[in-house]
Amino acid sequence: MESLLTVTSGLVTAVSLVAASAVFADDADLIKSAESAAPAAVSAGATIYAMDDSGAMKTLREGTNGFWCMPDNPASPGPDPMCGDANSMEWAMAWIGKTEPPKGKVGFMYMLAGGTDASNTDPYATAPSEGNNWVQTGPHVMVVNAMDVMAGYPEDAQPDTARPYVMWAGTPYAHLMIPVE
Repeated sequence: MESLLTVTSGLVTAVSLVAASAVFADDADLIKSAESAAPAAVSAGATIYAMDDSGAMKTLREGTNGFWCMPDNPASPGPDPMCGDANSMEWAMAWIGKTEPPKGKVGFMYMLAGGTDASNTDPYATAPSEGNNWVQTGPHVMVVNAMDVMAGYPEDAQPDTARPYVMWAGTPYAHLMIPVE
């Protein structure tokens, strides 16, 4: 659990209390935001994590189905609540830690409320800059850590985000982005 919370905190940029309190009145609002990332059949049984007043991750609700969800980060430019399975958390731990993703563990993530815009080529870019191929994404799902099954999907630096494509191609964190609208 501790490593899950450490990685989860790495997935979310630290948010000031003022920004978070302006968006979310209470834990119920945070849970509602987190649940918006996945179908109700998944999010209703997921463990919900969010940042506490000190910026540390806290568990808002224990889950029963092996999925986790986090609410929108109010400091990011767009909606970005997310949910994923245990394998996607292991992949994310590798990404955040800049280590090799675990072999043989394909993960699945939901971002049905959309996703904060990101670089399509640099897994660590935090803002648009020349050459980092910033893209805008809408509601989507992701298949992570599935290098062997992405053959044939576009790996363009500037993809058509209305169709499935590979994000971060050529890196150990390449993953399949699949729009749902």
